[in-house]
Amino acid sequence: VKVKIPFGNKYLDAIFSVPEKKPTYGVILTHGAGGDMNFPHLVSLATYLASHGVLCLRFTCKGLNVAYRTKAFKAVVEYLKLSDDYKLSGVFLAGRSMGSRAAASVIRQLSQDDDGDGGFIQGLVCLSYPLHRPKLQSKLRDEDLLLISCPVLFVSGSADEMCEK
Repeated sequence: VKVKIPFGNKYLDAIFSVPEKKPTYGVILTHGAGGDMNFPHLVSLATYLASHGVLCLRFTCKGLNVAYRTKAFKAVVEYLKLSDDYKLSGVFLAGRSMGSRAAASVIRQLSQDDDGDGGFIQGLVCLSYPLHRPKLQSKLRDEDLLLISCPVLFVSGSADEMCEK
């Protein structure tokens, strides 16, 4: 199901992958710096999740700035949280590469807000999280990760140059 999610004076393109039975939980999923929501691995993951009873909302955000991507991700979280079509008990935020950095930043920011997220966000899924720049392992991008307390799943390949094994 294609939707347009309000974001400032623009809209973010998004697609729901909806399970046959009414879902209790969902995953909000976004792409890395060079892709979009139609990146083949994300489409496969969304299809798999929906076939196993989990709602998946994937969206495209073309900004290359992590702060901008974080704001967009927050708008998507709010959209799904307030949705009358899908009254979910909670969601997991997920992203590939830069998308996972934005997801981690959203969770950190919401956990530091006075009202938080009311327990809506259940966890974080990081696919190829860019922990450092290639060959620059001494400068970690872990500031958000160190400040969140929800469960986190990291998935990274053994040849990933931005996350040394």
